[in-house]
Amino acid sequence: MDKRILTGDRPTGPLHLGHYVGSLQNRVRLQTEYDTYILIADVQALTDNYEHPERLGANIMQVALDYLAVGIDPEKSKIVVQSMVPELTELTIYFMNLVTVATLERNPTVKEEIKQRNFIKGVPVGFWSYPISQAADITIFKAHLVPVGEDQLPMIEQTREIARRFNRLYEKVLIEPRPMLGQIARLPGTDGGAKMSKSLDNCIYLGDTPELLRKRVMSMYTDPTRIHPTDPGHVEGNPVFTYHDVFNPAKDEVEELKERYRLGTVGDVEVKQKLYEALEKFLAPIRERREAFAAKPETVRDIIIEGTRRGRAVAQSTMDEVRAAMKLDYKFT
Repeated sequence: MDKRILTGDRPTGPLHLGHYVGSLQNRVRLQTEYDTYILIADVQALTDNYEHPERLGANIMQVALDYLAVGIDPEKSKIVVQSMVPELTELTIYFMNLVTVATLERNPTVKEEIKQRNFIKGVPVGFWSYPISQAADITIFKAHLVPVGEDQLPMIEQTREIARRFNRLYEKVLIEPRPMLGQIARLPGTDGGAKMSKSLDNCIYLGDTPELLRKRVMSMYTDPTRIHPTDPGHVEGNPVFTYHDVFNPAKDEVEELKERYRLGTVGDVEVKQKLYEALEKFLAPIRERREAFAAKPETVRDIIIEGTRRGRAVAQSTMDEVRAAMKLDYKFT
């Protein structure tokens, strides 16, 4: 396979349904067509965990379990730990000279994430440089395609700009990647927020137990204008129906529920119960595979080690080209 995919996640905890519709499903689907690298971005996760870096080891395992549970095949996809590829840090430093502070300050993804995190003591420099680090992640693997959620599109555009400037200044070494959006642009949080976020506690996780899944679904935000079950309700913009559209394969049932909801002949409880049943049917095999891999931690560890080894080999090859293009391939030892 000549074409590559690079994608990944920060290991700040287990993955949720927003990750699945944002990029996970595309990673699984395309891993037979592309040479696929999936980066566990633990260095970038330090912006949230710099006071407790000891949490990252366990989180890396949690994220790897989610990857394997949804169908990532280690024979086809390489799971790579970011901190184990030091060449990424080197390329990030070189890229820092190709981006202005003003450009980083205008990045809408960074601005939104800063708002969500509510940095009290000021924004860490590591967080400001997140788009540069992500550009290094993508270009060092020479990725042609990057499956992402809608909120990451500005990051991919920044990566394209950096690669373009590098190729213009030095030599055409890097590839300008294309983004690929998931099934829907963005999955709302259970609280009706614009997106799922661990920090907002509005997620449904891939490994949730049936009991916890039911609790999360039954507490979901619906139509605030609907006071009684017999009141006509709004389907558009209603997170429960957004989830039905994505995860409930019984499309006739969904359309019937929508019609009854608009007429005020079905209550939120029944609509949520149907959603719970659809989600449980979707998540049950994922949960089962996750538990099976969790029972074999050494196997998971070996998968990560081998994926990182193969990923670093690609990174080292790219950096040989980068240094040569920048005339930094001199030796004094």
